Amino acid sequence: MEALRSITLHGHTVAFRTAGKGPVVLLVHGMAGNSGSWSRVMPALARRFTVVAPDLLGHGGSAKPSPGEYSVSGHANLLHDLLSALGHERATLVGQSFGGGVVMQLAYQFPERCERLALVSSGGLGREVGTLLRLLSLPGAEHVLPLVCSPTLRAAGARVSAWIEGIGFRAGPVLEEIWRGYAGLADHDARSAFFRTLRAVVDAGGQAVSAVDRLYLASHAPVLIVWGAEDALIPVAHARAAHAAIPSSRLEVFAGVGHFPHVEAPERFLACLEEFIDTTAPTFLSEHERRALLRSRASLSA
Repeated sequence: MEALRSITLHGHTVAFRTAGKGPVVLLVHGMAGNSGSWSRVMPALARRFTVVAPDLLGHGGSAKPSPGEYSVSGHANLLHDLLSALGHERATLVGQSFGGGVVMQLAYQFPERCERLALVSSGGLGREVGTLLRLLSLPGAEHVLPLVCSPTLRAAGARVSAWIEGIGFRAGPVLEEIWRGYAGLADHDARSAFFRTLRAVVDAGGQAVSAVDRLYLASHAPVLIVWGAEDALIPVAHARAAHAAIPSSRLEVFAGVGHFPHVEAPERFLACLEEFIDTTAPTFLSEHERRALLRSRASLSA
């Protein structure tokens, strides 16, 4: 896995990993995750593409300002500026979970940047979401989480993990991904950023931000939707509904896989993503085309 690098944008440190040469592929992780989430697929992608995997603001090695802008649009703006600062004009945008909502927003705000869009167990496509996230969005949850993510408990968990590996077993990839997020929340600033990010998109009833009414704007570019059939966090029904709303999209549902297809089935994920890129032409929406699309759905009242 490539080493973490950093750049300062708007006075804030933005950490990222990059590798390879060729067409640009932007990989955006989910909430409480970081760029390390892509460790099982990034090296292989880098053989053919320029891969950029950032740590979103408030995550991983990136700054965690308080107050800070942790809305979906705020993250999209920063990724736009990161691509510009790195000298990349356009990219295939790949986002998992919360990162899916971010790349949809990036494609919506800056369609000229998006050559293709790949949504992996994506947020922003329906109201339903796992119970834990809904509970954490409630007032007062920020006072309880520090007890669960205390350094003492984290150290105990690390010792148990080391013991399991010491007797010849390895934690599964999903457990490793969950542990990555859990360990990161032991830091006060990271927890604060997590709650600001979470409450920008989730409330007690479920996901509060939706791209469903704008999915027709995605019809201009190739769209791939990848989901785990056993996803317990965001139901696979969201994938099927999004696929129906974008008739030109491709849908891949991985049997026996949960919320992290790129972690749980990396070889299949790689094959799916590479085939998608190889068999579609890079496309981006001009302002004229965007205006025409908007007008085709708009209705003026007297």
